[in-house]
Amino acid sequence: MSSQFQTWMKSIQADVEVALTNYLPALNQEPQTLHEAMAYAVLDGGKRVRPLLVFAAGKLFEAPTELLSRAACAVEMIHAYSLVHDDMPCMDDDALRRGKPTVHKKYDEATALLVGDALQAQAFLVLSEAQACADHKLPMLQLLAQASGSVGMCGGQAIDLASVGKALSLPELEQMHRLKTGALLRASVLLGAMSGKRLTAEEISALDHYARAIGLAFQVVDDVLDATADSATLGKTAGKDAADNKPTYVSLLGLEASRQLADQLCKDAHQALSPFGESAQHLHDLADLIVQRKA
Repeated sequence: MSSQFQTWMKSIQADVEVALTNYLPALNQEPQTLHEAMAYAVLDGGKRVRPLLVFAAGKLFEAPTELLSRAACAVEMIHAYSLVHDDMPCMDDDALRRGKPTVHKKYDEATALLVGDALQAQAFLVLSEAQACADHKLPMLQLLAQASGSVGMCGGQAIDLASVGKALSLPELEQMHRLKTGALLRASVLLGAMSGKRLTAEEISALDHYARAIGLAFQVVDDVLDATADSATLGKTAGKDAADNKPTYVSLLGLEASRQLADQLCKDAHQALSPFGESAQHLHDLADLIVQRKA
């Protein structure tokens, strides 16, 4: 990855951190503990992959910064809420996230539940208040809702919980992760693109192909890292998938084949971007970042 990309990435990450702070409820506003816990869950942590995808896709279609910022923050709030709920004892029961105690450990389970609920609502509030016409915003709100719900992220988590101890086929495993992980990554790409000019069917198809490839690649790499990295590097508990007897790409394909699959998915993502030429370089680099990351 080039120094230019690194500079762009750090700039977007910094801007998103400021925007998230501004879009969250004020810490001195009641109920203060809930608002503090929401900020704890969202700020000062994470790679901001989803906001980066929003801005990189928006760059292709001359999207206004204000709308991109709101779309990026909305999708990041949905992602943060999902992590808060995933970490709770009724789900994955984890004590570490982004190198610090999970929300239910830092506060309590009831607060963690409310943090997730409130962040989900805040995400849609933030996006709905964007300075754009209803014809522009409504499809974006619909996309985010679909990607977050029972036919998206939540549905994937339900399948994940129901699959513990089971031997899934590769198509079944892919379907689970297209929903659990891939749906919100796909939404990030399309929200960025939809923030700009109207898309052609060919452009939507190319971006959809790209997004589906990186969505699966992200999860394959997650499974590899869970099996090979330590907790200090990951910022979350390592080896938990195997300990919980969850089906993963590593358990199904093996470590080396999983790495090869991630590399092939990265190539597929690059190929999908070919209609956009050099203007899609940031999306190209983000595919590399997703596959080459160490945490």
